Amino acid sequence: MIQHVDNPIIEVHDLTVSYDKKPVLWNVDFTIPAGALVGIIGPNGAGKSTLIKAIMGLLPLSSGYTKLFGEDLNDVRKRVSYVPQRESVDWDFPASVMDIALMGRYGQRGLFNRITAEDRSIARQALEQVHMLEFANRQIGQLSGGQQQRVFLARALAQQADLYFMDEPFAGVDAATESAIIELLKELKAQGKTILVVHHDLQSAEEYFDWIVLLNTRLVASGPVKEVLTPTLLQETYGGKLSLLAQVGDIASSKGVGTRE
Repeated sequence: MIQHVDNPIIEVHDLTVSYDKKPVLWNVDFTIPAGALVGIIGPNGAGKSTLIKAIMGLLPLSSGYTKLFGEDLNDVRKRVSYVPQRESVDWDFPASVMDIALMGRYGQRGLFNRITAEDRSIARQALEQVHMLEFANRQIGQLSGGQQQRVFLARALAQQADLYFMDEPFAGVDAATESAIIELLKELKAQGKTILVVHHDLQSAEEYFDWIVLLNTRLVASGPVKEVLTPTLLQETYGGKLSLLAQVGDIASSKGVGTRE
């Protein structure tokens, strides 16, 4: 099931990405409406992170193309923000929490232009939004995983983008941080922003998102959450793994804990 939308904010057309001549994404084609909070869901190795990196222009395409706001990425780059996986970041890099937040302003100012008092005010406000302002002078490597994730969200907020790509923002964070992050994402959506999130937890997907992209190398479905998170489409996405996920989910629910795929 693929639902195409009028005047989409994201267009992905016949997208194929290969590593060593082996397709990781195959002929993916979908559109996303403006103002949606989107979950990209599928099993490990499905190409979820590859998809957002390809849309962001961080990976070469074997075929196909993408458009954001109806234009090429290079023409709208200032309106787009990317939060990478926490594991992909060198946390030994000598930077403070405020330094990281201010990096969100370089996309607006240009890398070699002087940071202004207004930029610092915006960065402080972003850190305040994620409850990290008190750590502004702390080295990033001294923070917990959840705190590091909040700081990277602050950097994205400081950019004041219209479209956000987030690669597993809930991975390795505690329940309080996860709750704070999803509330922040819902606030961004309420402001008319569009957010795409690579996500693993099927149990929370229906609660967190209003639009779902189901992916397993190829696109299985894209559309409103109620229409896409169905047993038939989930079975098509996960195959034999789905029954195992359901069993683990039932056990976890009985013990009062969440699960991640």
